[in-house]
Amino acid sequence: MIRTSKTLTRALIAAGAIALVPAVSNAEPAKTDVLALSASATTEVARDLLQLRFSTTREGKEAAAVQNELKQALDAALAEARKIAKPGQVDLQAGNLSVYPRYGQVKPGTSGSPQITGWQGSVELLVQGRDMEAISKLSGRIQSLAIANVSYGLSREAREKAENEVVSQAIASYKAKASVYAQQFGYAGYRIGEVSVNADQPMPVMMAAAPRFKAMAAAADEALPVESGKATVTVNVSGNVVMTR
Repeated sequence: MIRTSKTLTRALIAAGAIALVPAVSNAEPAKTDVLALSASATTEVARDLLQLRFSTTREGKEAAAVQNELKQALDAALAEARKIAKPGQVDLQAGNLSVYPRYGQVKPGTSGSPQITGWQGSVELLVQGRDMEAISKLSGRIQSLAIANVSYGLSREAREKAENEVVSQAIASYKAKASVYAQQFGYAGYRIGEVSVNADQPMPVMMAAAPRFKAMAAAADEALPVESGKATVTVNVSGNVVMTR
C-alpha cells in the first residue's frame, strides 16, 4: 500500500510538471513595437447662434403683488417674441420666476429673529436661434425686460459639418506621423491598432450687454449690434500603431 501511494504521488507530480510547461512556453513576450500616437486638425467656423437673456426684478410689500408684476412683464415680452418665433431660427424659453423675502436687521441688544420687511423677485426670458437679424431687432422691441447678457455659439448642424470637413485631415496627419516614426525607429511600415476619434466642443462666448441696451427705455427700432466672431472646431485622433519589419 505504501509503495502504491508513493508511485501515485510521483505520477501526479510529474503530470503537474508537464501541465505547467505549455503555460510557460505559450506566455506572450512583452510587445516592444507598439507606438502611441495622437494627431489633430482644426478649422474656424463663423458662429451662427445668438442667445439673448432678458431679465427684470421687482420688489414690494406683498409676495403676490411682486409675483403678479413679474408675470405681467414676462407675458408682455413673450407676446412680442412670439411674433418672430420659428423652430430652429428663433426659439423661446421662459426662465425662472422666483420671489423671495427681504429681512430687516435686528437691533443691537434685542432678541428675536429678523422680520420680513418686503419681497423681491426676478424673471427671465431666453431667446435663441440662427436668425440673428430677427433676434437683434427683437432686443429693441421688448420693453418689459432688459438684456442681461448676450451669447454667441455654434449650432449642431454647423459643428457637425465642420467636423466632417476636418476629420479626414486629422486621420491623414495621424497616418503620416505613424509612417515617419516607424521609419525613424528602423521599421519598414506599420499597421493601425486601437484608435479613437473625437471632437472638442466649442464653448459659447458670453458678453455683457452694453448699458444702453440694458436700459428699459431703449428705442423700439434700435437693434442690438451683432458680431458673432468665429469658433474653433478641432478633431483629435489618438491611439497606437504596431510597427512592422
